[in-house]
Amino acid sequence: MRDSVSNDVNLPNAITTLRVLLAPVVTVLLFESSASVRLIAFGVFLVAALSDLVDGALARRRAEVTDFGKLVDPLADKLLLVATLIPFYLLTLRVPDLGRLPLFGGIGLWVLVVFFGRELLITWLRTAAARRGIVVPATTLGKRKALAQNVFIGSMILWLAYRTAVIAEGWTGPFNRFWAGLHGWFTTISLIVALALTLVSLVVYVIAFRRVLGSKPIDPAEQARRI
Repeated sequence: MRDSVSNDVNLPNAITTLRVLLAPVVTVLLFESSASVRLIAFGVFLVAALSDLVDGALARRRAEVTDFGKLVDPLADKLLLVATLIPFYLLTLRVPDLGRLPLFGGIGLWVLVVFFGRELLITWLRTAAARRGIVVPATTLGKRKALAQNVFIGSMILWLAYRTAVIAEGWTGPFNRFWAGLHGWFTTISLIVALALTLVSLVVYVIAFRRVLGSKPIDPAEQARRI
């Protein structure tokens, strides 16, 4: 037991835990009706998102990959997703002018259903696999999905800060129209890519978990004899 605890207490796991703690901070900052505060929310989110690139690489380089990291790392990604998408939905629902994204307008409820539905299903499958003594880490495709989601989320936070300033300051003119088009379409395209990778990774995960869950569970006594 002591060896297990000591193995879990390391720098990569500390970074992963930090990402979990930063998620609600982003939520609180996003609900502040201030462009500057929402820019701070972007900064906090950026730290959390970058930590996702650091903890895994650091764990592999230092040979500190643990079951805790394998399980909590994807959980931290889910928490960050929830901490940002729900504010996106509520804010653009209550104040439609904060949205105005090309093709989408605001962030609709169906977007949350796609993102959250995928995560809930994968979590259920991971739990089923864990009951068989199998820990399934995040795959490369899952990481790309997370990266695409982070790009969209970061761009959307900046979009909310920009739209907040436009509404408050009454910005107009050709440069404002140019930036609205450039930033708006970038955010829209990043959302489309994130949605596509979310659905594709879901299919890949379901196939992988079907193979795992379809296999015969290893009896603990038999596993002990093998060791």
